[in-house]
Amino acid sequence: MRAFSRFHRKLGTGTQVAGRRLAVAKAFAGETIIAVLKSLAAVITGSSAMLAEAVHSWVSLIADCFRANAYLVASRPADENHPLGYGRESYVWALFGAAGTFVFGAQVGVWHGLEQLHSKEPVFGFSFGYLVLACAFGVQAHSFAQAVRFVREKAITRGLGMVGHLLTTSDTLLRAVVIEDLLALMGLAIAGLSMALHQFTGRAEFDGAGSIAIGTLMGIVGLYLIDMNRRFLAGVPLPPALRTKVIASFKQAPEIRRVTAFFAEYIGPEKILISARVELTGQHDQAELARLLRLLEHRIMENPYVGRAVLSLSAPEETDLD
Repeated sequence: MRAFSRFHRKLGTGTQVAGRRLAVAKAFAGETIIAVLKSLAAVITGSSAMLAEAVHSWVSLIADCFRANAYLVASRPADENHPLGYGRESYVWALFGAAGTFVFGAQVGVWHGLEQLHSKEPVFGFSFGYLVLACAFGVQAHSFAQAVRFVREKAITRGLGMVGHLLTTSDTLLRAVVIEDLLALMGLAIAGLSMALHQFTGRAEFDGAGSIAIGTLMGIVGLYLIDMNRRFLAGVPLPPALRTKVIASFKQAPEIRRVTAFFAEYIGPEKILISARVELTGQHDQAELARLLRLLEHRIMENPYVGRAVLSLSAPEETDLD
């Protein structure tokens, strides 16, 4: 994704709709310019590696359309028809984007690279190709640096390293942005190296091999992102360590004596559903119990990571969770 700050920082839930649209428009304009330049360079040079990069840019642009929509969908508040919010729908749109990366990017890159392995046609305009790749690399490196800083900030809030946060976060959009930025940098480097080897050796096999490598990388990344979105659509519970931490925080509440059942599942990017059975302290009539449970639920949902909390009363024979 070419403009990380525009897509991830500025598409937050607190952003006004007009600001979101402007951010999306600017980001898409920048991506389109890069894609057009790569396409022009592919036509001028005849390089299959450059063509693979052009296809990568166009596929990324289409995937970003799905991801931008996923951001906007995920930011919609819960309503009567969707009491858990719209977070899971964002995984569907992100899944479409990942499928595009796998199907179109991998297919074109690998197939055209195989054809280029046996090509004898000369390639011209290397200087223009290098210029386009250098400009694209500069833009992409800036975007990737912003992504890394943002992920590091988010990781610190969870007490994790940057890699650990990326591997475990329920924000599959953030994961896709960072991985796609890294993939783009690798693709540009491979395209530049392939063109250079082709130019200095006169052998088109290097160009074809570069296209195959780019297509293969896109296929691997696409499959990985598809699988991650599939998992969160099916339902992913909290990791054991985090689950234990949340249960312990429940028991620290003065109103709660025991927690006898606990379930938590991701329902969207950095949003979880919590369901628990608890025994309350003191003696209360039915109306007081109901009010106290609702009060505790609202207090839990003040945490920005909790999308919904549902509490019920424990039976006397139920045992306390460790």
